[in-house]
Amino acid sequence: MKTLQLGVSDLHITPLGLGAWAIGGGGYAFGWGAQNDDDSMRAIHRAVDSGINWIDTAPGYGRGRSEKVVGKAVGQMPPGSRPMIFTKCGFVWDETDPGSDGRRSLRPESIRKECENSLRRLRVEQIDLYQFHEPDEEGTPVEDSWAMMKDLAREGKIRAGGVSNFGIPLLERCESQHHIDSVQPQFSLINRDAASDIIPWAARHGTGVIVYSPMGSGLLTERFKASRVRSFPADDWRGTFSPDFQEPALSRNLRLRDLLRPVAANRGTTVEAIALAWVLAWPGVTGAIAGARAPEQVDGWIAGSRTELTDEELTVIERAILDSGAGSGPAGS
Repeated sequence: MKTLQLGVSDLHITPLGLGAWAIGGGGYAFGWGAQNDDDSMRAIHRAVDSGINWIDTAPGYGRGRSEKVVGKAVGQMPPGSRPMIFTKCGFVWDETDPGSDGRRSLRPESIRKECENSLRRLRVEQIDLYQFHEPDEEGTPVEDSWAMMKDLAREGKIRAGGVSNFGIPLLERCESQHHIDSVQPQFSLINRDAASDIIPWAARHGTGVIVYSPMGSGLLTERFKASRVRSFPADDWRGTFSPDFQEPALSRNLRLRDLLRPVAANRGTTVEAIALAWVLAWPGVTGAIAGARAPEQVDGWIAGSRTELTDEELTVIERAILDSGAGSGPAGS
């Protein structure tokens, strides 16, 4: 699989990386319901065997569970074939009550502690890309937080530093202090707003762009049905917090998914692969995070990394976006 340089960093990543959010399972506010760790391990190995060279995780995914599973799976691989590991900081919770609500904290001392904990759970000596997960909610100046990121890089605990879910004002404040290697916004056929601001900003500043939820958290997949929403477990965040899974957005989103089926059929591939290929075709996007809870899910979307859409196909997809009324943001570049 080809690789692209992440901004101006020394990281060269495959177009798709494995997302380990759902691997964290359930039992907390933003979980995905029950998850089998053996399935997770097999999904990780399948993704790497398929050519993917990076995994994106976070301590908040299962309150450390995702990082532990990723660390165990990667540790089973020969050193020369191990993928890069990207993780995050800035979300802390009560260790005595993992299911409790957490808080967004980017205090420098908290960042350092989180980094040490992630290194231990991941069983590595260096994190390839370390990212702020969300903006701070405790009043910490972002300049102080970002200075700690620079310190961790200087100490060799991380190779590169980035941010997730930051708006332009915070990006500007960080960039004025030292360079942001990567930004991670939400971006898909359904959620296209980042194309108006975050992605162009990154292009102007030589910053890599890794997007999350490119398949709409499952909406833009072959087998998803509206009826499934009613059967989501109580600890699946999609049924509780996401408006994309509620009406009227749900019907619009699934109509868009169905309008992609002819494009996928003509290519002999899946809707998932087309959704990913569209994201990767957007100017300025370096890579996309594709989640999987079992190896067969990897098989469903891996073709997206090598599917290059034609101008005609992009026009058909743009028309499908407009016809469906799904989501917001630019429909075409």
